Amino acid sequence: MAASVWRRVQAAAGRQLRLPRPHSRSAGGSVGAAPVADGSEEPDIPNKATAKTFSALQAERHEQAERTILISCPPNVTEKKFYNYLASYGPINKYFFYETFGIYALVEFSGKESIEAVQRASTIPGLQHECAVPFKSRFFNLRNNHLGSQAAIHPSVLRLKQSVISLNELLQNISGAASIDEQLYMVLEEMQLTEENTRLRFLVCSLIKEIAAAYFPECSIRPFGSTVNNFGKMGCDLDMFLDLDGISGRNKTKPGGAFSVEYQTKRVASERVATQSILSVIGECIDQFAPGCTGMQKILNARCPLVRFSHQPSGFQCDLTANNRIAMRSTELLYIYSTLDPRVRALVFGIRCWARVQGITSSVPGAWITNFSLTMMVLFLLQRRNPPIIPTLDQLKAQAEKDVHIIESHDCTFASDYKMKSSQNTETLEDLLQEFFEFYGSFAFNKMSINIRKGKEQNKPEPSPLHIQNPFEQALNVSKNVNQTQLDRFVRAARESAWILQQEGLKHPKANPWGFSALLLPNSQTSMGKSKKRRRQPASERIKNLLDSLKANKQSTDNLSRPNGHQKSIPIVR
Repeated sequence: MAASVWRRVQAAAGRQLRLPRPHSRSAGGSVGAAPVADGSEEPDIPNKATAKTFSALQAERHEQAERTILISCPPNVTEKKFYNYLASYGPINKYFFYETFGIYALVEFSGKESIEAVQRASTIPGLQHECAVPFKSRFFNLRNNHLGSQAAIHPSVLRLKQSVISLNELLQNISGAASIDEQLYMVLEEMQLTEENTRLRFLVCSLIKEIAAAYFPECSIRPFGSTVNNFGKMGCDLDMFLDLDGISGRNKTKPGGAFSVEYQTKRVASERVATQSILSVIGECIDQFAPGCTGMQKILNARCPLVRFSHQPSGFQCDLTANNRIAMRSTELLYIYSTLDPRVRALVFGIRCWARVQGITSSVPGAWITNFSLTMMVLFLLQRRNPPIIPTLDQLKAQAEKDVHIIESHDCTFASDYKMKSSQNTETLEDLLQEFFEFYGSFAFNKMSINIRKGKEQNKPEPSPLHIQNPFEQALNVSKNVNQTQLDRFVRAARESAWILQQEGLKHPKANPWGFSALLLPNSQTSMGKSKKRRRQPASERIKNLLDSLKANKQSTDNLSRPNGHQKSIPIVR
């Protein structure tokens, strides 16, 4: 059964949208595609996402987004009339509806000329007591000119889910799994970014580019981080990078001859000053002109200057940076690791889910361990298995040949098209989960550092409680924010979880909870006030409850197995 779940996970991770005819509806929501010329539905296209390089996949997504529009729909919109109206502007490849602060539709046309036709037919809204800023983008408002006649007859369209799954729902879903491996693959399937959500993220980047292109026509806005590294979960922020390196004429060798021509430009003290100035101006334009963008914050004095805002139509919290090329290489590195073995993503998602429930990570900035640090710890573990499941960064670098990347004096070289033979390691996810908790429950954090470039621990160069070397900026500690209290919380939870997984009675579906579900019970320490001291106990309240559950399950089994219904009394030791 676990194999069938993994096939579903593969389909969900990189599926091509299989879209019904415009008048049909799918179980998960309303999704449509234009019929092909012979009247039949377009055939399924085999998923090749895992075979593509990171850059090729991003280029395909960007081109797809350039042919896409976003539409705010009236509440009584009907799918068939919606499709027929928009199809009058040109062939539609795909579309779907979703809901955030209203009902929205994402529509991908076959060509950009269809979008131009929509723009020519669109008008600037006339307002009685306000003035509309006449900025034209690919975000439209669909007005129903026959509101009264349709509202009473037609129901609203079905909308695709864009929200984060609740813990209770997740526990209910994985309780019916047949193994811990299957539970972890189901966690991956439930929490990962959907195809539709990914399309929406690239569209938002494309819409923001329309603002930046007013000043830098050849620029691009590229997503990085969780959105594209294959480790993003539903609800994660949208990190964007304003890329100016593609502007023609930069770093160009001057031709020979008596004269040469160059652009007259402004001069500033440093690249950082230029970045701050550019982000400030573009952030102001987004705030003033971009429809749906609210809550603009300019955080220009941070180590990496950025502007932060909310894109309400998509529900995304957005961070826009510039000249953040090392972050782009880190994103590509994680993407490569995610494609080398299916266990990588499943284990990372499982550990992140566990850490959030146990209060080890948080959505609020602070001294907590971050998801990026947890991902580094998982990768480090997988590098150290015998035989290894994934290569070290130095091994990836050795395969790069001429593909050398030096960014701001930092060596960011690795093989972008790395092809690794299937690992000879046959450990199950259950084995790896157990090993993660045992390994880090006894790791010498007080003196050793984690280094995925070498794949081995090294002496800490600084006294930080947790030291994880940045894979590219090697002098930096990606977990420098973590204090001793939070590290102790992680170690304590890891040891307790290792103990739980060792209990035979919790490894089988007959127990309740069982397997990975037993690790998702919130630890009592997470709900205690900061001022209260945690009493020293031989085990946490969570483990005591699980012990009671084990004994209750055993008593129930013994009662059922005894003849004539005689019951055996089992004392519960406290």
